[in-house]
Amino acid sequence: MTDVVILLGSKSDREIARKTIKILDKFDIDYKVTVASAHRTPKRVTELIEEAHKNDVKVFIAVAGLAAHLPGVVAAHTIKPVIGVPVNAQLEGNDSLLSIVQMPPGVPVACVGIGRGDNAAILAAQIMAVDNKELELKLQDYRKELSEKVEMDAMSLFE
Repeated sequence: MTDVVILLGSKSDREIARKTIKILDKFDIDYKVTVASAHRTPKRVTELIEEAHKNDVKVFIAVAGLAAHLPGVVAAHTIKPVIGVPVNAQLEGNDSLLSIVQMPPGVPVACVGIGRGDNAAILAAQIMAVDNKELELKLQDYRKELSEKVEMDAMSLFE
């Protein structure tokens, strides 16, 4: 069983995938990462979605730059949550951001900030925590860690 499928529009998106993987590993979430282009390998994209459904996927994360159609194409072929991660490939990533957030009615894609694969992983974990108490507790602990880090930063600001 794979909980999260991470689709990269291009191998050049692997740094964003690394951020995503780091968080998913922290929460012990099973995932699969691969490359599939909405434009250059559309059949591969649909085959990967079908395979993911057979493996009981919970969430898709689609990382894409430029026209960034990958998250929308994934959303068109599933009713599972899709999280889009825009890539700063051109136009400071604004082209990708707008491509992901401007989905038509009935085919939503959640969108995180440009390059924020880590936030995509956290959002995926939050979605899965709706009916997973253990994961919910891990997320609460993570938030506590973040809060403690800010407190430590405040205390050491002028040391």
